[in-house]
Amino acid sequence: MNQYVTGTVIKQLREKNKMTQLQLAEKLGVSDKTISKWETAKGYPDITLLEPIAEAFRISVTELISGNTIHNENISANMLRSKFYVCPVCGNVIHSMGEAAIHCHGIQLTPLEAEPADENHMAVIERIEDEYYVRIDHSMTKEHYISFVAAASSDNIQIVKLYPEGCAEARFKILGVRRILFYCNRDGLFMADPLNIR
Repeated sequence: MNQYVTGTVIKQLREKNKMTQLQLAEKLGVSDKTISKWETAKGYPDITLLEPIAEAFRISVTELISGNTIHNENISANMLRSKFYVCPVCGNVIHSMGEAAIHCHGIQLTPLEAEPADENHMAVIERIEDEYYVRIDHSMTKEHYISFVAAASSDNIQIVKLYPEGCAEARFKILGVRRILFYCNRDGLFMADPLNIR
């Protein structure tokens, strides 16, 4: 069993939940000496106890195993705080509105950090009636391409999936859009401000 599941993590979670070793032991049907052994790395919890331990701390088994608890502080669901994840194996694009533990092909994905568009990744944004027309001057070969373009407002996100050998362009309803994001399969996530339009 991974040492990370025991010891420090269990002790931190127990203290965070203001539980004594005895209180946790009673919830799990083990002795307080057993809890002490786990916390001092002199023993490991049986795999059948992972779910009851996670339930005692009101977290998922995934959070317990990874040692990272998910704190959803994004209660207002502000879409401008959206996070994007891209699988390096299959190119799967995953969107979340808050903290998440995302896995694809057995790999834990980390959220992409958007950088301001640079000279190799410039977005041309035009307002056409009630839409933004976004064009990225970028190659669209099978090896190097823009994978998706997204438009975010505080309460809405619009995503257009793009494909190699297609056009690096998309149209979005304006709907209060305050940020345009696009992902290059080699260089990562970029953002542009639609308020700087032609």
